[in-house]
Amino acid sequence: MSSSTIEALQHRCCCSVGMAFSSTLSRLNLIPKPSLPYALTTFKVLHFHKLLRTDWIGPGLSSNASTPRFSALKITSSAGFHTQISRPQDDDLIVLGIETSCDDTAAAIVKGNGEILSQVIASQAELLARYGGVAPKMAEEAHAQVIDKVVQETMEKANLTERDLSAVAVTIGPGLSLCLRVGVQKARKIAGSSSLPIVGVHHMEAHALVARLVERELQFPFMALLISGGHNLLVLAQDLGQYIQLGTTIDDAIGEAYDKTAKWLGLDLRKSGGPAIEELAREGDPKSIKFSTPMKQHKDCNFSYAGLKTQVRLAIESRNIDTKIPLSSASIQDRSVRADIAASFQRVAVLHLEDKCERAIEWALKIEPSIRHLVVSGGVASNKYVRAQLMAVVRKKGLQLVCPPPSLCTDNGVMVAWTGLEHFRIGRFDPPPPADEPEDTMYDVRPRWPLGEEYTEGRSAARSLRTARIHPSLTSIIQASLQQQQ
Repeated sequence: MSSSTIEALQHRCCCSVGMAFSSTLSRLNLIPKPSLPYALTTFKVLHFHKLLRTDWIGPGLSSNASTPRFSALKITSSAGFHTQISRPQDDDLIVLGIETSCDDTAAAIVKGNGEILSQVIASQAELLARYGGVAPKMAEEAHAQVIDKVVQETMEKANLTERDLSAVAVTIGPGLSLCLRVGVQKARKIAGSSSLPIVGVHHMEAHALVARLVERELQFPFMALLISGGHNLLVLAQDLGQYIQLGTTIDDAIGEAYDKTAKWLGLDLRKSGGPAIEELAREGDPKSIKFSTPMKQHKDCNFSYAGLKTQVRLAIESRNIDTKIPLSSASIQDRSVRADIAASFQRVAVLHLEDKCERAIEWALKIEPSIRHLVVSGGVASNKYVRAQLMAVVRKKGLQLVCPPPSLCTDNGVMVAWTGLEHFRIGRFDPPPPADEPEDTMYDVRPRWPLGEEYTEGRSAARSLRTARIHPSLTSIIQASLQQQQ
């Protein structure tokens, strides 16, 4: 198996949404637009930190940064001289978010008050159907072809220019490295030409924090279950950038299992595997096939879907289903068998989520007894069956379920812009990159980038999760920076 194929399997992201260049404009807060994006005369000094170096040190958007850390401003001497920066009031901040971590090219503009000024998503649904999944090189080329148009359309729909922006936020990991570079290069080009700060965003943190845009009363600490094609992650969010990893997948994520099952059943992958399975499962008997629930013997919060995939493949082979025949051309009997497999698979796949979530909630309440919410986000969180089953778990544990709308569960620019806003407010950003940055600049993108540090009780007996690491977790980077600032 090629390295690009392995990378695609490891980091298969959320379901595709919309047609190519489809775009939506939505406003969560119907607040009239001011005549000016923000008061240019407003000056505010950020929280300044003494650093060991005399240059900007940020989350590592360029390989020139030797140590990835967060900081607010350049400090010119140990005596505390600092630079003042023009910054609007928080509600009037305007951030452009760019997302290219997998197979959707997305951009959005969000204000500090939570108002979504515009968002555009270019889907690669046709490529997914053609190749049966994400082909990294093809995905990179597709991103490169549309990124300029997507960003331009986003700016036009918001009726803004780059000079109106407060900052640019961009996903730098985890994801497919070839795809991540397209977004980072575009973001740095915009930031450099307009002298804008730039915020490197963790893709999974963005999935978690977009819930705070939708549910404005959602405060830290809270729990989050992040489920997509490439990720199964249970975290305790203690504060912005501070996460404890309670559980993750030891092999495949639930979205990967949905996609493979859909492919083997001959379903239309243009709507992505998750929605296709969910739709067909409504016609089937979820208890007709006795699939085993994964990892019942492991008393932790980690996930595994590789074994369930094998069970599904064997079930399909034993029933002599010709998967080369698409569902639309299948006989009534054949369609019924496929529906039973889809329903039985979905029941067990989600039951695995339920079991691990119950245990994770118990662990989290021991650490943070004040927790009241479980956020469920990521592409698979768009599934209505998943939401209904997890709602029952959450109510049983006395918590509230918070799910972003489906359009904000799948990969999108809104979540990136909002997460960038959250970090920018407290001074975590990089300075404007050079306006004449060479086209062949090597960018520090992070294909495998943990969000938080593992909970001691949650370390998997099946494998060492640390062996797959390339970068320190987001949480450890921020903690190291805060210690140096004291």
